[in-house]
Amino acid sequence: TMGNWLVNHWFSAAVLAAWLGINIFLFTYYFLFFDRDERYFYTRAILGSALAWARASAKCLNFNSMLILLPVCRNLLSFLRGTCSCCRRTLRKQLDHNLTFHKLVAYTLALLTAVHTIAHLFNLERYNQSQQATDGSLPAVLSKVHLQGTKWLNPIHSNQTTVEYVAFTTIPGLTGVIITLALILMVTSSTEFIRRNYFELFWYTHHLFLVYFAGLVIHGIAGLVRGQTEQSMAEVHPYQCAEYLTQRDQNCTHTCCKDPEFGSIPAESWKWVLAPIILYVFERILRVWRAQQKVVVNKVVMHPARVLELQMQKKGFSMEVGQYIFVNCPAISPLEWHPFTLTSAPEEDFFSIHVRAAGDWTERLIDTFQLETPRIEVDGPFGTASEDVFQYEVAMLVGAGIGVTPFASILKSIWYKFQQGDQTLKTKKIYFYWLCRDTGAFAWFNDLLASLEQKMAESGKADFLTYRLFLTGWNNSIANNVALHFDTATDTVTGLRHKTIFGRPMWNMEFAAVATAHPRSVVGVFLCGPEALAKSLQKSCHQHSSLDPRKVKFYFNKENF
Repeated sequence: TMGNWLVNHWFSAAVLAAWLGINIFLFTYYFLFFDRDERYFYTRAILGSALAWARASAKCLNFNSMLILLPVCRNLLSFLRGTCSCCRRTLRKQLDHNLTFHKLVAYTLALLTAVHTIAHLFNLERYNQSQQATDGSLPAVLSKVHLQGTKWLNPIHSNQTTVEYVAFTTIPGLTGVIITLALILMVTSSTEFIRRNYFELFWYTHHLFLVYFAGLVIHGIAGLVRGQTEQSMAEVHPYQCAEYLTQRDQNCTHTCCKDPEFGSIPAESWKWVLAPIILYVFERILRVWRAQQKVVVNKVVMHPARVLELQMQKKGFSMEVGQYIFVNCPAISPLEWHPFTLTSAPEEDFFSIHVRAAGDWTERLIDTFQLETPRIEVDGPFGTASEDVFQYEVAMLVGAGIGVTPFASILKSIWYKFQQGDQTLKTKKIYFYWLCRDTGAFAWFNDLLASLEQKMAESGKADFLTYRLFLTGWNNSIANNVALHFDTATDTVTGLRHKTIFGRPMWNMEFAAVATAHPRSVVGVFLCGPEALAKSLQKSCHQHSSLDPRKVKFYFNKENF
């Protein structure tokens, strides 16, 4: 399976390897540079190896800060996806891992920030000790050099200075504290739980990235960490003159009698992040421009369990199955954009989304639409089309919880293609598995399945789609209701012809049944759901695929919506 993953994700693997390689190179190169370079001989005399730890992590922080914005330039990614439309689909699909890469870079930034901060705490402590030392040692002597001028080495010039004082009164200290706080808030507020339930909190906190970049650019300006100047190196090279510093008398006449002079390392974070910031500004301008285009809301449907369906039209809008859009409602909040999977099929003359009440913004949107039809702005569509579904004779589709949404578009599209006798459609049979705790919020999906079922029965194609609903959370009242109506033709929970099954699917049995029914087919297995389910489906695909090339094969595809 590792081999299969590499074949399908070679581009992702190459990007990861390059990213990791550059990080390792930057860290190692600059660690050795600051640990060995003679210009920092005196700096190391005070700080030891903490200097190299701080500088090497700073280089990697700059590199990753340069990358963090690129994966979230969604219009840029759409453009790339469009330009490589001639490339293999696997390559285009891998551009959908953008958020995974964004998170990886973010966690790396958090780790490097910890290394950088700890190294600088050691540095401050050592600067302080050297400043207070009176033993005539090299660090003590260096700390007293040029205290009146600008060519000092130790930034701490008084015995009363504390770490807190440096942290809150110097530019590097204060910006460092602010950047770190911004990063902590951004990382902690972007967990899956908060994004799903308190999207606004995630959305607004994430805009602290403006504070992060502003702080980053200013952070190194003061140049508190210093090295010996080129001119001073030529006059009093540390390898010859270091020993004279600690043991010279008043009337010294040796060439090493002159004090070494020090200069700051120029700030360079801005060089790393300037290009991505400009790109991101363009991205935001493009989003504003796209959002201005008029959206007409044709139809508003209120489904049970507070689910709002919006059917819309927008000039020049063309979608594919499995794509998503960002929606903004200025009446609720001019700043907030929320992502929604498209539930319409490309064959329909409108595009639609289903909004369930999950947080303040969605609650307010549903309330607003019950009173009036406000103005809506749409950006998109984004994401790579899930067209792989149409490439298999037999498709097993698995939707878990909210992961059922993209299958609305896919199932409708397959049905339209099937009706129109579309030559690109190879699908002859669909098995659909729907796993959810309770069907309340998905009553609209129930209706969709019921209408598809009816259309298929009317055109004599009732067996084109077989589906099963697995209720994973159920209570006694449901159980009693089921016991009462056990012999009815339609289901008591959903009203559909196919029975609802209580509990989780036995995947081995399901796969065995499909393998028996289609002994010579290639079966595509598609999941939109949690990682744990992906693992067990992948395992089943592996177990039930025949080694004989002429017999049944299962191919696993996980969608990232």
